[in-house]
Amino acid sequence: MEVHQLQMLRELGDLGSVKAVAETLMVTPSAVSQQLALLQKSVDVPLTRKEGRALVLTDAGRVLADAGAAVVNALADARAAIGAYHDSPGSTVTVSAFHSAGQALFAPLAALLTSARNAGPENSVPRVKLADEDVAQEDFPGLAARYDLVLAHRMEHSPGWPTDKVAVIPLADEPLDVALPAGHPLAARRELRPADVVGQPWVTSRAGYSPADVLAAVVTVSGRPADVLHRINDYSTVASLVADGGAIGLLPRFTAQRVLDAGVVLRPLAGVNSVRKIDILARPETLKRKSVMTVCEALQTVMTELAGGTRQPN
Repeated sequence: MEVHQLQMLRELGDLGSVKAVAETLMVTPSAVSQQLALLQKSVDVPLTRKEGRALVLTDAGRVLADAGAAVVNALADARAAIGAYHDSPGSTVTVSAFHSAGQALFAPLAALLTSARNAGPENSVPRVKLADEDVAQEDFPGLAARYDLVLAHRMEHSPGWPTDKVAVIPLADEPLDVALPAGHPLAARRELRPADVVGQPWVTSRAGYSPADVLAAVVTVSGRPADVLHRINDYSTVASLVADGGAIGLLPRFTAQRVLDAGVVLRPLAGVNSVRKIDILARPETLKRKSVMTVCEALQTVMTELAGGTRQPN
């Protein structure tokens, strides 16, 4: 077996198609298929199978892909031990974030790194390439195949990240608060409960995203259906609709601050778990790079400042 063949098998398991593997590794699909075929010849059990037009891993393929990930990580350890893996601290780091995190964190992250770069020696601070990727929770770990660092979110009570595939660096525990028009009668209260809000007209996200999950919990606890008028994932649009007085919604306390209209107030929601966890996901070998860890530390600084300077609901 060749290491690059194991890497391709691993990528196939994470990305789900030969084309996606080829794009990630910057080779042709035929090269990927050829190397997977050579790897298959070295073992006597099927590693992949067809599902429709897709090529997926068998149970044996998943076992070998996991072993391949361990091999890649061990090689990274070996290179680090002899100093060959200590890359330039100024090398480029790719970062993806879900939309609201990107809106809140990308600009201050870039500004912080630029300031540090201007103050220090040349090539002493990494450059970042930023992208927004808002996907369902189960798809965030797979993004670590395309990006060095992935900002991901999940509800506190939901299943954890697959730590056999990605390393997890906690960034913040962020409550989702009820967003109300400033003149709404409920805005006079310091805290709201499911029974207070379930009967209101709502703007929430599409299913599978945090606001919809919290609203589903509100419905369960109160035992009443919610009147959902709009399903919108963009928080700035949600804030605008709430400000106009036609509906109430749920907005994250820290990362939505930049889109809050003066006519919108936030109130804590008690009686249900409304906290989402924001984490940095990365492949373990990626975190051995100095430049990547510098960006991780910068993200932690930016999030700490954002949470500390957030206008608290009252």
